[in-house]
Amino acid sequence: MAAQSSTDPNRPWAEVPRELAEHMRPYLDEVADDMIGEIQARVREYDRPPDAPYSSTLRMAVERVLHYFVERVADPDGEHESVTDFFHAIGRGEAGEGRSLDAMQSALRVGLMVAWRRICEGAVHLNMPPATLGAIGEALLAYQDELAAAAAAGYAQAQAAVAGEMQRRRQRLLSLLLAVPPASPEAINDQAAAAQWPMPRTVAAVALGKHPYDPAHPAFPPDILADLTRPVPSLIVPDPDGPGRAKLIDRTLGGCTAVVGPTVPVAEAGRSMEWARRALVLAERGLIERNTGVIRAAEHLSTLILFQDEELLDGLSRIRLAPLAHLRPSQQDRLAETLLAWLQSGRNANEVAMRLHVHPQTVRYRLRQLEDLFGDQLLDPDLRFELEIVLRARCLTEQEHRAARSRRTASGEVVALRR
Repeated sequence: MAAQSSTDPNRPWAEVPRELAEHMRPYLDEVADDMIGEIQARVREYDRPPDAPYSSTLRMAVERVLHYFVERVADPDGEHESVTDFFHAIGRGEAGEGRSLDAMQSALRVGLMVAWRRICEGAVHLNMPPATLGAIGEALLAYQDELAAAAAAGYAQAQAAVAGEMQRRRQRLLSLLLAVPPASPEAINDQAAAAQWPMPRTVAAVALGKHPYDPAHPAFPPDILADLTRPVPSLIVPDPDGPGRAKLIDRTLGGCTAVVGPTVPVAEAGRSMEWARRALVLAERGLIERNTGVIRAAEHLSTLILFQDEELLDGLSRIRLAPLAHLRPSQQDRLAETLLAWLQSGRNANEVAMRLHVHPQTVRYRLRQLEDLFGDQLLDPDLRFELEIVLRARCLTEQEHRAARSRRTASGEVVALRR
């Protein structure tokens, strides 16, 4: 017969003589009293009056521990009511009451120490061989580990359930805050109380990209509401303009595409999210630069306004840039770039030259071309304003096209490498 593995959890039980169970049974009530007395003396949390509910639970646990131990000695392979289920339930109960497992673990160690002491006293009268006594000690240690593990598993399960329910409440709160039309203040206050979320004065909504969050980054602070399961993964940040909040947001969201909406009263969180989502779309198109970390929608309002209605923008562009339509694309690009720089620099040719890194004479030559093409339109302030709008949009659209070409090139390189 092959020797049992030293990692086999049943090995110590199998090496304890089965007839030892009969010697133990008459003393179980006495040992239970000793264990309870020692536990109450050494573990403060269990020092309760005999009629207290906690005391009755302690006696029930001690008796189950002893009886199951004896039954397992008598028949290691038998089917017995498992005390581990009881300790699993104890672990769940401790978590539900908001207590740690420290007291229960201490009580378990003290109780089994008392049992071991009584076994050693009995071993003298039974002339028990040292090897048998060692096997019993090993079985007690394995038993203690088994019960402690069951309690820890129940505790973790209950904590996970509580955390999951709290997360669901916080997600429902986030949905209420972002609802359009807005939910009633009463509904929001009730859900905030259920989610244990202190109501702030102001909030900012955050829209995250498709691969929004790297687990290696710091976890979201507990006062930030998060729901990464939404079609657009979303956050609500309370009091975003408070001391250190901007750095906290940047540190938490660094490395992913994240757009922070404007700071608004709590009731207007949906509006903040609408701005954040629009800015996110423009960022993913390449119309808003993404290389500066977290994007703040309030810093890109002009771009949001420009692309609010792209059909109207296209119509205005066709009308105002019609004088360039007959030129070659390269000529259109040069003249459009020069005209935008001229409008942005207060119509100063030398500043245009510095902006574009070209000679002033080149700028003056292009400006003469523009005067011939646009005529009196360049003298009308309203028309100049409209020209600057469409030229800014044209510049951003070119930026979008460059970003798209860069992505296609990168994708082509990856495909080539894979081949």
